[in-house]
Amino acid sequence: MRKYLLIVLLVFSVLSFSVAQNTGKSLKMQFFCPKWGAESLSWEDFCKKVKDAGYDGVEAPFPAEETERKKAMDALKKYELLYVGMIFYNPAPQAHLKDYEQQIRTVATMKPVFINSHTGKDFTAFEQNKAVIDVADRVSKEIGIKIIHETHRGRFSYAANVTKNYLDKIPSLRLTLDISHWCAVHESYLDDQSDAIQTVLERTDHIHSRVGHPEGPQVSDPRAPEWKVALDKHLAWWDKVVALHKQKGTPLTVTTEFGPPGYLPTLPFTNQPVTSQWDVNVYMMQLLKQRYQ
Repeated sequence: MRKYLLIVLLVFSVLSFSVAQNTGKSLKMQFFCPKWGAESLSWEDFCKKVKDAGYDGVEAPFPAEETERKKAMDALKKYELLYVGMIFYNPAPQAHLKDYEQQIRTVATMKPVFINSHTGKDFTAFEQNKAVIDVADRVSKEIGIKIIHETHRGRFSYAANVTKNYLDKIPSLRLTLDISHWCAVHESYLDDQSDAIQTVLERTDHIHSRVGHPEGPQVSDPRAPEWKVALDKHLAWWDKVVALHKQKGTPLTVTTEFGPPGYLPTLPFTNQPVTSQWDVNVYMMQLLKQRYQ
């Protein structure tokens, strides 16, 4: 009898420990800074600035010139920064799929943790866009680097309902969530598309933490009180992605991708930006670190 009680207590202890582990899972998050908007800075100066700000890495397209790629890789290594590669599908060339594949293989030489792809076009048919996704899937398996596809205006993933259709038909498809685009496309905060949004959140591996609104893909400054509703809407979406990754015990990456002047609103006549792109991106990193870590 005593032996039986000891066995029961042991089993109960193991189960309790397992439940505690599952409910208290910590989330590994890494934050990346976009090179977008800092083209005038050398890779050396940019990487030092990024490291000093507290980022874990950089997200950027691969430099076209081999000498520039080497400078980028040297600076990333020197400052112990990770790299997320970016590629862009262009439907114009006759051999567009070969060009897309070559981009993947070139950016792979920079040893990215994964590749973020601007994939397909909004005006091409499902079968044509799927052919591009299939190339990414095939080459990803060959090179051993994950390729995920960004939700973006002008791409196959330009709208929430359209993206859900692709996700339903392509089980392996994973996303970079830049939901700011959809606020502009649908001219709303997507309250009437909860089913599509839930599917998208469940298939998200990477976040671009820009804040959009029903009239555009980027608010002027997320710190301003007039944009509190927009910020809170995006935080609620990101909260769900974080919760899903925490539940699964999988890491999550974030790029604070507020854009430069042109994307960032500017004053008329002077064309001066209404705020600092750098300051806003660092603010977003600090806000999300405080919220999730």
